Amino acid sequence: MIGRLRGIILEKQPPQVLLEINGIGYEVQLPMTCFYLLPKIGKEAIIFTHLVMRENVQLIFGFIYKNERVLFRELIKVNGVGPKLALAILSGMSAQQFISTVERREIHALVKLPGVGKKTAERLVVEIKDRLKNLSKDIFLSPSRDEIPYIFNEENNKNNSKREAVAALISLGYKPHEASLMVGQVASDDADCEMIIRNALRSVL
Repeated sequence: MIGRLRGIILEKQPPQVLLEINGIGYEVQLPMTCFYLLPKIGKEAIIFTHLVMRENVQLIFGFIYKNERVLFRELIKVNGVGPKLALAILSGMSAQQFISTVERREIHALVKLPGVGKKTAERLVVEIKDRLKNLSKDIFLSPSRDEIPYIFNEENNKNNSKREAVAALISLGYKPHEASLMVGQVASDDADCEMIIRNALRSVL
């Protein structure tokens, strides 16, 4: 199991990053809540990872903090929730926000996430709340600045920002017309791709 990667960022295409380690490029998919915190291209990043093995492909999912990976692993244990849906859930909410939503049984907030219907939302509330009993809730508190493995930087890339934002939302599970509408409602001339995605995801919660 690949549990941690440390390397140089070669490419950033939400929600995927290409990380070079000893001449090998690793494609890693991250929730957008983690993607926002990545340093700019050419800088070093440290990412905690979870490897998913399938018949013909190996997928690496990455996280800035271990608590996000813990929650991701708990999510994919829930019946009907696969890695892609778990990624979409954690793109719309931080680990702490999701736990708070589950504890308050806010089904209406969960069904706004792509791919989460009422039955899935109800199952998440029941199963995740039950799983939390075996976990220390302290791990889901917001990490302090001292726990951040490197200094984060936002990369300002305005080229094709709207198109890239739409593509990222589609990869997270939104339908093309939904993604286009979300981006159209929040995009501005001075916003980069990551800011557009952030605002689009916030607009549905």
